[in-house]
Amino acid sequence: GHDEREQTLNQLLVEMDGFGTNTGVIIIAATNRRDILDPALLRPGRFDRQIAVGYPDIKGREAILRVHTKNKPIAPDVNLHTIAASTVGFTGADLENLANEAALLAAKKNLRAITMTEIEEATIKVIAGPEKKSRVVTEKDKKLTAYHEAGHAVCTYYLPTQDPVHQISIIPRGMAGGYTLSLPGEDKSYMTKREMNEEIVTLLGGRVAEKLVLEDISTGASNDIERATKVARNMIMRYGFSEKLGPIVYGHDENEIFLGRDFSSTPSYSENVAAEIDAEIREIIDTAFERAVEILTEHMDQLHQVAQYLFEHEKMEEDQFAAMMEGRPVPETSGSSFYRAAPGRQPEPPKDTAPKEEPAPGGQAPPAEHPDHSPFGEEWNHF
Repeated sequence: GHDEREQTLNQLLVEMDGFGTNTGVIIIAATNRRDILDPALLRPGRFDRQIAVGYPDIKGREAILRVHTKNKPIAPDVNLHTIAASTVGFTGADLENLANEAALLAAKKNLRAITMTEIEEATIKVIAGPEKKSRVVTEKDKKLTAYHEAGHAVCTYYLPTQDPVHQISIIPRGMAGGYTLSLPGEDKSYMTKREMNEEIVTLLGGRVAEKLVLEDISTGASNDIERATKVARNMIMRYGFSEKLGPIVYGHDENEIFLGRDFSSTPSYSENVAAEIDAEIREIIDTAFERAVEILTEHMDQLHQVAQYLFEHEKMEEDQFAAMMEGRPVPETSGSSFYRAAPGRQPEPPKDTAPKEEPAPGGQAPPAEHPDHSPFGEEWNHF
């Protein structure tokens, strides 16, 4: 229909038709839905230079952090380069939210400056949401959540392509009753077939742990199953990882219906191929489920230990989890840090914690010219 969107488009085209006397005028526009733009806007002479801005890389994240911490009091132990190295996959908005949350946490504690402790707590809050310690959780639900998250963690530990576990918690956060947080150590541009297969194993680890230990299953794994199915479907239909179906893209992106798009669409493949796609997806999920069963059955003692620790303490840090998995005594207090020192970069000298108009600590690395687009959004498995 002729709605306000088409009126806006027509007015833009009139203003950019080139017949006016305006000279030296440059029009700059931004969108996160390039697929819905009318081709008339993108022809030479109009918006003819396109700059793709993806997720920022480590240099871009450091530059963004400098902007958002410029007018905030920063403690001497805060190193922006280290924070940038540990926030892979964060967007500019995520980093701004991180800085603001850290400032709020510091204010609540009546601190004169933001320390790395507040930065770490704010980062987990950005990823997983705020803790809900006031929620009443029954002993039965607490035990179920503990085994569910322990299943995720133990599977992650024994899968070499997966990022190391940083923190496990059965304290509700956001919509999740608990979470297993794994942090990537470096920027990635691609994922291999093995990485995606093992990601599915990790996602199914919670459901498998429930089935093996509690001899029953719950609705808590609904999000895990949804994400695992999506990964498997993308492997077959988008990335051509199926040897049987070959390197062919089946279907198309399910973008929102918008201007210039059909309201109805039909699959670009036959019903026989659709049945083969379903069979391939089922095979990937079943194979991953069996792999998770093998891992947790073989390491059942460690599954019980991690779940018991979570049931008693509600939270387990990276060094405590590693000590338990390696058979070492588990430290009572965690000595691990969310932000590990970035390689090849020395800690910066202490600076005055009073707010100044100068750039905050973190070095003077130039902003990224070509940020890497990371396909990885959520890096944590939640219950």
